[in-house]
Amino acid sequence: MKYIKYFFQFIFVVIFFSLFKIFGFRLSSNIGGKLFEIIGPLFRSEKLIHSNIKKAIPKINLNNLNKITKLMWNNYGRVFAEYIFIKDFRTDKLSSKIKIEGQEILNEIKRSNKPVVFISGHFANFELMAMHIEKSGINLSAIYRPLNNIFLNKIMERIRKKYICKNQIKKGIGGMKKLIKLQKNKYSTALMIDQRVSEGIRSDFFNQEALTTTIPAQLVKKFDMSVVPIYIERYSSINFKITINKPLNFPNEASIKDITNELNHIIEKMVIHKPEDWIWSHNRWK
Repeated sequence: MKYIKYFFQFIFVVIFFSLFKIFGFRLSSNIGGKLFEIIGPLFRSEKLIHSNIKKAIPKINLNNLNKITKLMWNNYGRVFAEYIFIKDFRTDKLSSKIKIEGQEILNEIKRSNKPVVFISGHFANFELMAMHIEKSGINLSAIYRPLNNIFLNKIMERIRKKYICKNQIKKGIGGMKKLIKLQKNKYSTALMIDQRVSEGIRSDFFNQEALTTTIPAQLVKKFDMSVVPIYIERYSSINFKITINKPLNFPNEASIKDITNELNHIIEKMVIHKPEDWIWSHNRWK
């Protein structure tokens, strides 16, 4: 039964990707946003989304709760529609849609050839982060969680490896071995740290404990790597701004938990800056 559902989801995505290719980038992004405003609430509990938002913004009123929820679904739908155009962001066709702040930091990382850990969250079109880092000439590996839908996952893996970052590493023990091997070959690592992970530790996130990955902290402790936070935001519907922050260096005495807490606090600031750009539908504090 599960695979039948996955197959129909796969057919749905293929049909829409085919239509989006015909419609073009702007119209497809607009359609995707409106589509998810309608169908998104059918698949995810509004009660859960509102509860999550209130954890981060306790005094928010109902009007703003509904506004953030609607805009979140709109962004989610735009990201879905924009997958078929990811390759165009690497070329002059759509590269003008991305404004970069802090490119000199990436240039220096490339020049020094010293691996770093790039961290971010699922903001705006989050896939553009790793794409731009690799496009800047930095040797990069990107950690990802495979989709549950085995049919769709094949499509997404192909898009990611071909147009976003060719060195895609699945979360898990096998992935960590590959990650360490690439790091020894001077490869930097990029990952999103804002989702709940069963193998993580309970770390402070908006004053509540949330299971959080320790991969960045482990790399810092094992290889004395710097951490570079990156924030991406959407503006004017189909334009983006990627902000590369200065590298963070942690003292030797900093623990795994200390580093993880500090990185969570950085993600908090990104969330609060533009909450409608973040995906609130995950059960982050379960």
